[in-house]
Amino acid sequence: MDSRVALISIILKDSGAVEELNDILHQYSHYIIGRMGIPYREKDIHIISVAVDAPLDVINALSGKIGRISGISSKVAYANE
Repeated sequence: MDSRVALISIILKDSGAVEELNDILHQYSHYIIGRMGIPYREKDIHIISVAVDAPLDVINALSGKIGRISGISSKVAYANE
């Protein structure tokens, strides 16, 4: 199956969701290229970028699980083929 490169952008508004997010990311760790987190203390949020290289259905499953976590907003951007 062909893989795609994508960036999952995450805004974490509820620090109580960190453990659930990390558990999900750990489940998909073999697809993750890199991850960067930036705390934005003035707004009390965390901005997280996760770069992945995975089949499209895996990216959709991962982003769907992340999107269902309360206190998190996320979007996916795909690299052009």
